[in-house]
Amino acid sequence: MTDDTGKVYRPWGNYESLDMDSGFQVKRIVVQPHAKLSLQKHQHRAEHWVVVQGIATVHCDGVDKDLSVNEHIYIPLGSVHRISNKTDDPVVIIEIQCGDYLGEDDIIRLEDDYGRKGTNHG
Repeated sequence: MTDDTGKVYRPWGNYESLDMDSGFQVKRIVVQPHAKLSLQKHQHRAEHWVVVQGIATVHCDGVDKDLSVNEHIYIPLGSVHRISNKTDDPVVIIEIQCGDYLGEDDIIRLEDDYGRKGTNHG
């Protein structure tokens, strides 16, 4: 579901596109308390995540790491990754996607707590 401001709602929270041009897109992602995105990977893009609010638990290729405000991580193309929020407060991340294709269908879900399968965002 998308609202009038362009915010897209998912079971784990929401995201909105802040900027987009050839080869990149910038999103603001909000992960609600005790929620997590699907375990996923991409075939056409890499991602850079910067935490701007809260503490995010990031999984990338078998390694879990907690990131606080002003910390960041690079998610290489093809890496298996996920953002989780294990706290009682929302987590806000600025995501920069870089690649030759940035469509929402470039998501291969490997595991999902919300019963979604296949390709789609989050």
